[in-house]
Amino acid sequence: MRQQIHVGKKILESDTKTTVSLISPPPTEPMAPKRKREAAANGDVAEKSNATKKVKAPPAKAAAPPKSTAFKLNGDAPVHIQLIAGSYDRILHGITVTIKTTEVTSEPPAEAESTDKKKKKSKKSKTTTPITTTEQSASFADTFLFNAHNSAIRCLAISPPSASTPKQTQKVLLATGSTDERINIYNLSAHPPSSRSISDPDTQLLSSLAPRPILENNKNRELGTLLHHTGNITRLCFPNRSKLLSAAEDSTIGVTRTRDWALLHNFKCPIPKVFGRPSGDTAGVGGTPQGVNDFAVHPSNKIMISVSKGEKCMRLWNLETGKKSRVLNFERTMLNEAGEGKHSTGEARRIIWGSSSSKGGEDEFALAFDRDVVVFGMDCRPRCRVMGGSNRTKVHVIKYVRLGDEEEDGALLAVSTEDGRVLFFDTAEENCQPATEGKTLATARLVGQLGGKEAGVTGRVKDFVVLPVEDEKGVRSWFVATAGSDGLVRVWRLGSGELKVEEKKEESTRQVGKLLGAYGTQNRITCLGGFVMIPRSDGAEESEYEFDDEEDDDDEEDSYDE
Repeated sequence: MRQQIHVGKKILESDTKTTVSLISPPPTEPMAPKRKREAAANGDVAEKSNATKKVKAPPAKAAAPPKSTAFKLNGDAPVHIQLIAGSYDRILHGITVTIKTTEVTSEPPAEAESTDKKKKKSKKSKTTTPITTTEQSASFADTFLFNAHNSAIRCLAISPPSASTPKQTQKVLLATGSTDERINIYNLSAHPPSSRSISDPDTQLLSSLAPRPILENNKNRELGTLLHHTGNITRLCFPNRSKLLSAAEDSTIGVTRTRDWALLHNFKCPIPKVFGRPSGDTAGVGGTPQGVNDFAVHPSNKIMISVSKGEKCMRLWNLETGKKSRVLNFERTMLNEAGEGKHSTGEARRIIWGSSSSKGGEDEFALAFDRDVVVFGMDCRPRCRVMGGSNRTKVHVIKYVRLGDEEEDGALLAVSTEDGRVLFFDTAEENCQPATEGKTLATARLVGQLGGKEAGVTGRVKDFVVLPVEDEKGVRSWFVATAGSDGLVRVWRLGSGELKVEEKKEESTRQVGKLLGAYGTQNRITCLGGFVMIPRSDGAEESEYEFDDEEDDDDEEDSYDE
């Protein structure tokens, strides 16, 4: 019988007083004042509280505004972006992108005049006011370029930056996974190279001899290698800076603590039974397709969903107990509408948590199949599909793009495709197109597309990164970096109003984004990551390795008995 599950408030709003999530930092208990602790230790009697004395309730605090996750722009100051690309050719390529804003002055367009007006025109020329506009351009430089693995790099992940400390620089952790069953860990500086390192004579000499500009950061370090998987690494994720989650084709999902790189727990996914040889099967002779394709952690760090090869289902894991919670089988009608026919594998390739653009930003998650994406609500029922009509093509990566930090701002679903486009969809239930005759799933509304044949991009978009920024007035925009098998890394700029959901439906697909620059890596790129570099504070000193204060706490509660 098919097992039905409901992921509702009981799971998401579970009591956390006695349980601790496997990937969340351990809670800290409030301590008594120092004088009272010393008095209790010496056997003295502590001061008695006056039971009859009325205690005034503390005034209710106003809700603090949500902390912005976007990078704050400083006027016309240049923006530095660190991009990291992995490739089939085993090469890990670090690229520093510098985006500068320049003012361009142009003459206003001349007005058309009739012959009679030209005759009556006075000899004195009219003074015209020039128009001043701002334009942005991107320049690229190599940060690092080396053979990181013994075979193709499949995935990478970047952690949040370390905590900001006075007179200390901030770091980010980089993890790369390959088909050689290894996970390499690196420590990268979150700041652009200092002016001292740029003006170094050796650096300038090396940059002058190289065919491409070099902007090396000598504070980047390699930390080591993790070997707790026995299969190709398929997915890496930093839910926070203290934990690293990794999945591989050995059907396990490992949770690693970054403080000492100890393996805390292994989620073991069952190996599917053999029911014939599906098309596209890459398993060896006598074997079955197995391994975790992808996983996604809920923002509450309490539940996780995973999808595996050879399985027409998804698995729900409880991160508080470290055990499997539920299994949801895909319905045949949903698979048929998603393009997964009788001879297809029926497995999901990607999964991600997010929220819709509706008022309140209702939580949802999206599953990417070979040629379509299906969005599920929190009741684990399919809500809509994405690639409808002429948009159906092979899907590579899906991500949610937040439109703001408020809950009512919501998000759009971004999908990269085989034909060189990044499509943005509105998955709100009230904005979806109703299901056609003979279908059960509605179709999400297409807001706009980035790239494609109209922008001169025809190759596949293997991966992309969306980096939000805000100006001094709080207006949000985005830098989007795309990469594909052609080896080109393109950087785009999305304006604040380009992703706005219009009330009226447009007949043609709206082209969004402006190309700022492209850079050829000469490698077949498989994965891409990036972050906006933080300006270096005055008097900041470099350190070899830094962690947050929360990682230095006692992590005894993170270990679980198998």
